[in-house]
Amino acid sequence: MSYSVSFDKKGCLLYVPDGLDPEKTFDCGQCFRFDKSQNGFFGIAGGKTLSVKLRNDSGLFLEGVTEEDFEIVWKDFFDLERDYSLAQKEIIEASGASKDHLKLCIEKGNGIRILNQDPWETTLSFVISQNNNIQRIKKLIRSLCREAGKDLGGDCYSFPEPEAVLELGEERLRELSFGFRAPYLINCAQAFHSGSLDASAIKEADYHKAKEMLCTVKGIGEKVANCALLFGYSKREAFPVDVWMRKVIDTRLNRTVPDFGLNAGLAQQYLFYYERYLAQ
Repeated sequence: MSYSVSFDKKGCLLYVPDGLDPEKTFDCGQCFRFDKSQNGFFGIAGGKTLSVKLRNDSGLFLEGVTEEDFEIVWKDFFDLERDYSLAQKEIIEASGASKDHLKLCIEKGNGIRILNQDPWETTLSFVISQNNNIQRIKKLIRSLCREAGKDLGGDCYSFPEPEAVLELGEERLRELSFGFRAPYLINCAQAFHSGSLDASAIKEADYHKAKEMLCTVKGIGEKVANCALLFGYSKREAFPVDVWMRKVIDTRLNRTVPDFGLNAGLAQQYLFYYERYLAQ
């Protein structure tokens, strides 16, 4: 086991020796419902709220989390069963001529983990993300959840189900500032509601077939599909390419992405984090 956890009446105390840095993880473009709070982060996933407090001993306190919550939701959400130390070694071994740069990215990005998020929520969130910045994506998603999600208390709302998005309709989505994305959201919700897109079938399919299935929906292209597959369907070989990653490929990787195999998505996150926040 690559982590240790203990519980009391107030929540659970979590130690992850091979790294779990909430700030790096929540701020590298894979998740839009967690924000900085006092001494940590607060957000919503799996229909549950979570307050993560940082401790001086490198531990994390998950406030209010029961043993059942941890086993059902948060253990998988934070990808705690994966050996990240081994994954890092494999990434470096596969890096070829880009090895030095990958070593640097891993050193600086250590603590990033791939979050395992709800497939439907992840898919729609990345449809919303098109031609958008992270703060505006978060604002739009908050608006959508407040409008059509279930009230969880404390001005927190669950992510709306496909039928709830359909009930809003395109006109209301435009009123909520979704603009040209409004019909894409309707298309996506209709696909999930009708069953023409089935999350279980996408998860069971191989990576290429899964991407093909997602791309049948108008508004989902290569980049959105790869993001959704990596963060919502456990397709770890997905390597999303946006403007930041195009720059990385052209200037850091000699215009060729090494064959990282099932570590491709994790390598992408290290590369993205370094380029976005640390590169000169």
